Amino acid sequence: MSDDAVLARWRLLLGQSADEELGVQLEASQIAMDRVLEALYDSERKGGLGASSPNVARWLGDIRSYFPASVVKVMQQDALERLNLRQMLLEPELLEQVEPDVHLVATLLSLKSVIPARTKDTARQVVRKVVEELEKRLRSPLQQAVRGALSRAQRTQRPRPGEVDWHRTIKKNLANWSETHRTVVAERVVGFARRRASLRDIVLCVDQSGSMAASVVYSSIFAAVLASLRSVNTKFVLFDTAIIDLTDDLHDPVDVLFGAQLGGGTDIHQALSYCQGLITRPGQTVLVLISDLFEGGDSAQMLARAADLKASGVNLICLLALSDDGAPGYDHQHAAAFAAMGIPAFACTPDLFPELMAAALLKQDVAMWAARQDLVVGR
Repeated sequence: MSDDAVLARWRLLLGQSADEELGVQLEASQIAMDRVLEALYDSERKGGLGASSPNVARWLGDIRSYFPASVVKVMQQDALERLNLRQMLLEPELLEQVEPDVHLVATLLSLKSVIPARTKDTARQVVRKVVEELEKRLRSPLQQAVRGALSRAQRTQRPRPGEVDWHRTIKKNLANWSETHRTVVAERVVGFARRRASLRDIVLCVDQSGSMAASVVYSSIFAAVLASLRSVNTKFVLFDTAIIDLTDDLHDPVDVLFGAQLGGGTDIHQALSYCQGLITRPGQTVLVLISDLFEGGDSAQMLARAADLKASGVNLICLLALSDDGAPGYDHQHAAAFAAMGIPAFACTPDLFPELMAAALLKQDVAMWAARQDLVVGR
């Protein structure tokens, strides 16, 4: 890259204030790009893009022309936060031009009560597009991880003829070679136990306060995938100071998301109490609490309820976030209290969630698994 090209990049980054010092002449395309950046990031500019729909529509088109999709998503999010352009999401003509992503879905869900009727269909199409893209990426890894974990967990030493795992049986008996019969003598037979309707129960209990928006989107998709597996019985509960059981809507994660009520307070104790009432097989149940642990109710009761669930045999795991956003904000004191009770508390990315569920279903040390993945562990 030439020196002039490097200086031009610095000029675009620093804005007009660097004109005199850098002394670089921008090309026509760079000048147009500079106007787009200035409209969003020039802190001295008054009014930003303004309230004009044509201005916003033009700006949305420009950024898609000049920048790759990953950068466009960042700029859209910055526009929503810095210039208060949430109003643009209420107009279908503008919403159609937005690059959809998880953060946009979270914003739409938070605005769903004020979205006008003429925009609702467009908003739902945007949400469905994101959900389908994410589901396509995440469905197969989660299904494979859960099925594989349950298969390993159900191996038995006394299988029926149709349940013999011949590969593992031969491997276990390689030392038992018979010269007389010219074969391996299977002293130990390994197989899979007969399948029941559901081998494990999974409860996803998700905090729907505003800070957990991305986690709600991802957990809804994972819950829908888990609900499609006959080998597990899945429950899905959202909570703030109230509780919404959306288990019956898991056939369509878009319906689940539009059933969410993002924002409001948090009562984790009440949510855990409700989930405890859903559990009939504690020793075969994985309860995943997805929350930043900022309890708005009684903290002592919350910790006591968590301890009671743990003592009953429930495999209780706390995810401080289920998102790609890196280190989340969370209540360190409560996370440390959970960890002291043997309840792992850490943030998890969506790509690692299938492996996490496999470890949980196999009753492995989930805290140690999280540490090996270098995840943000609450302490």
